[in-house]
Amino acid sequence: MFAKPFRVKSNTAIKGSDRRKLRADVLAAFPSISGGQLSHLIPNKEELNVVKIYLHKGEAVIAYVLNKNPIFFEMDTCIYPTVYTLWSHPDLLAAFTTWRAVLPKLAGGADLMLPGVVVPPSGLPEVLQGDLCAINLVGSRAPVAIGLATMSTTEMLAAGMKGRGVSTLHTYLDQLWAFGEKTNPPVIAHKHCDPGEIGEQMGQEDDEEEDEDEEEEKEEDVIIDAVSNENVTAVLHSTESDTPDIDNLCLNVEPEPELVSSATGQVNDSETHASEIADQKEITEDIGDHQDTAETIKTIQEQMDELLVQCFLHALKSKVKKADLPLLTSTFLKIYMYPCCPEGRQLDIKKSSYKKLSKFLQSMQQRHIVQVKELSKGVESIAIVNWKHADLKSFKVPETATVEEVVKVDGESETLYQPPEIDSFYHISSKLIPLFEHAGLKRDVTLSSADVRSIITNYVKSNELIDDYNKNYVTINPILCDCILEKSEHHVVTKLKWDDLFTRCLEKLQQCHQVTFPGQKPIVRKGNIKPISIDVAQRASNKKVTIITNLEVYGLDPQVVGSALQLRAQASVTMNQVPGTKDKMALQVQGNQVNHIAKLLTEEYRIPVKYIEGLNKAPKSGKKKR
Repeated sequence: MFAKPFRVKSNTAIKGSDRRKLRADVLAAFPSISGGQLSHLIPNKEELNVVKIYLHKGEAVIAYVLNKNPIFFEMDTCIYPTVYTLWSHPDLLAAFTTWRAVLPKLAGGADLMLPGVVVPPSGLPEVLQGDLCAINLVGSRAPVAIGLATMSTTEMLAAGMKGRGVSTLHTYLDQLWAFGEKTNPPVIAHKHCDPGEIGEQMGQEDDEEEDEDEEEEKEEDVIIDAVSNENVTAVLHSTESDTPDIDNLCLNVEPEPELVSSATGQVNDSETHASEIADQKEITEDIGDHQDTAETIKTIQEQMDELLVQCFLHALKSKVKKADLPLLTSTFLKIYMYPCCPEGRQLDIKKSSYKKLSKFLQSMQQRHIVQVKELSKGVESIAIVNWKHADLKSFKVPETATVEEVVKVDGESETLYQPPEIDSFYHISSKLIPLFEHAGLKRDVTLSSADVRSIITNYVKSNELIDDYNKNYVTINPILCDCILEKSEHHVVTKLKWDDLFTRCLEKLQQCHQVTFPGQKPIVRKGNIKPISIDVAQRASNKKVTIITNLEVYGLDPQVVGSALQLRAQASVTMNQVPGTKDKMALQVQGNQVNHIAKLLTEEYRIPVKYIEGLNKAPKSGKKKR
């Protein structure tokens, strides 16, 4: 559900009445919560925000954020706890246990399959179909996911522990978790296990890395340990064969039917003993290859770290000026750092040890080269550069070639924004076909305004319709009368000026426009292209706001434009959905910011002024009254 990034619509502090309503809703949804637990989850005086978000498929969700961590989320009037809440209250929901190797699959959006469920000695928890339940891992009962049971416990056992068990809603490592402080789950001993035994047999919980590739490597090591560690099976009252194939633990993959017993999912020892020995031998042989791969990755990371620092220092020394500060970190990366990458090499932060631009800049800040300031959640800028720093002064700018292609922070390719080419043209309507037949044209032929003028001129000359007494007039014949004139004018108008004739003809044609973005197929739409609309409205207490719409028509991301505008105008910016639309957003900026918006659109994004509406609403400059 939260596997892909979502869009934040608003983020506001909760009202007192809404806080009381939230407490009542949580108590109604989870009656087992005590008064003390409820006060701990939803305190009266601590900062609590209501965040309205839209998921990648358009679903609207409300998240409640306490001290920067989402604690509950609400969808379709149902309220759900997050993993942050369950880590402090692990017994809030009935929980199913699975293997650590399943976690990346769950975080990627997969459901929990019953073959991946570890059955404890006390048996499965009692749930009904549709019940909200948690998912934890072997070695710790700290929940790492929540979801809805797809069948009751009785039905799970009757199905031989096959099929889908839990439809996941939210997991550790997904985007909702990443919206918080990104802390790792604690280690909480299972009730049927001794904590000391778990520490010896399973090892301490590894710190989870944000990068999925490194996470999978760590989980492979855990699988190897689990296969070779006989004590684990003693704790779980199971056999070595309970360690399932990773692919069999998640959606669409199930184990061979004849190898699984109906109640516990145990594998028949007599049938699988030989294959287990072969699998363990293969895993042991792969350990050496795994170590070689780790060394190679380490080398790549070191090389990318060096390249990252080189491009960083190069950009500061040769491209960034004091007048450019403060500078958005995303702009600094794309406009300044990537062009400094040497020819034949590609700068990819994800392949470095930092993984993200924000972490790299934090490292540079610790070295006192730059000072980074957070403007809003996820939006940072370089505020100060220490031009006298020893590393910056000693850096020698290498010879580099300009790189046209830049790369996003997540590693996907993207080109610098270029305004689209916009062309207006006309289609011949059925009523005007007789007028254009002489030129061999049929309906829906694409014509420019110059083409229309040329065709009409040739028609008038070939039919000798130019007035003999005044060449500025054209005599109306029956075809022009039917095609151009209104019914009330048929017996009244006998002549028209050239310009009037052209204007009437263009008005009768079907107008269209074509938008062509670099490297993409042209987009053809009927009518004139809608301009970017800038409007100034008045709100309560005589405050003014500036509203911008239709940015999407020109390939502009409202969120990106809003971040840039927030930095330029030093004013708050919010995004709201345009009423009556599904995918169009309106930017609302505090105050009259028409001048800032005009400069941003015309200078940075190079949008022609004729496609911007409302520039005349800028505040008038004048002398202040003393």
